[in-house]
Amino acid sequence: MSCNQSYFPKSRPRRLRANPVLRSMVRENHLRVEDLIYPMFVADGQGVRNPVSSMPEVFQLSIDELLKELEEVVELGIPCIDLFGVPEKKDTTGQLAVEDGGLIQQAIQAIKKRFPQLLVMTDICLCEWLEHGHCGLTGGPDGHEIDNDRTLPVLAQMALSHARAGADIVSPSDMMDGRVAAIRSILDDNGFGNIPIMAYSAKFASSFYGPFRDAAQGTPQFGDRTTYQMDPANGREAVREALLDISEAADFVMVKPALPYLDIIWRVRSESPVPVVAYNVSGEYAMAWAAHNNGWLDLEKVMMEMLLGIKRAGADLILTYFAKRVARLLRNQR
Repeated sequence: MSCNQSYFPKSRPRRLRANPVLRSMVRENHLRVEDLIYPMFVADGQGVRNPVSSMPEVFQLSIDELLKELEEVVELGIPCIDLFGVPEKKDTTGQLAVEDGGLIQQAIQAIKKRFPQLLVMTDICLCEWLEHGHCGLTGGPDGHEIDNDRTLPVLAQMALSHARAGADIVSPSDMMDGRVAAIRSILDDNGFGNIPIMAYSAKFASSFYGPFRDAAQGTPQFGDRTTYQMDPANGREAVREALLDISEAADFVMVKPALPYLDIIWRVRSESPVPVVAYNVSGEYAMAWAAHNNGWLDLEKVMMEMLLGIKRAGADLILTYFAKRVARLLRNQR
């Protein structure tokens, strides 16, 4: 016997919406501060607090200023941050990214010394460290072809150097084939088998990354990233990518961006035995702020609706630049 409206002639779902307490009791999805990861940009120098023009309330921070910012992050109970580098120097080899005394490595050490309880995740990608702004080393006849296999050892060394510095999670965002296996192998071989990998598994060649490229100063100097990031038209491929990363021992898989790809989050969640993460990216953040600043939308209501939608689609965790605002709002609602 099927359950349809004819068997429940007096059923009225809106009875469960009558007051805030009842609505809260029957709410199907919840957003918690424990679900949040806060992306942050670390810059060279001292006393650096550069606002990102396209991302209100987001800054490039030197390590000393980063530590000041983390006082509130920790106080709000945000459990994890994700570090992106904004180095003064770049090269063509990626070696600046793997130095044990490098910018991110120093930041990890300073954070873990001051805030040992805070989980530090680090971005494993070369776009911030290479002069041309692409995510991998280049070669080919014109020097513009992304060399997947030659990039893998550099990414692996980068992950190892972050683990040595004290990173709790490494997060390859480059979309090179085989990088999860390369990173897992080098970590295991060097005594870091307990460090999880959060893989950007379904990272699309999206138009929503513009403000991030302002913040991380990683805009490609030639071409685009369509040869290694995913075609926005593809869904089955996203599931395949996630399952491949899981087979290489990824501990989390990520979908990026979030809002235009809620269906992908749902499909990956349906297939994945590991936690699924969504990245509420810079363009999504900037659009909400722009609409708010023009008086078109209520920022906090839109923020919460966006993030609850991402949770409803199946995300276990969310990277979001709204993390501090969400944490303050959730605290005030208690």
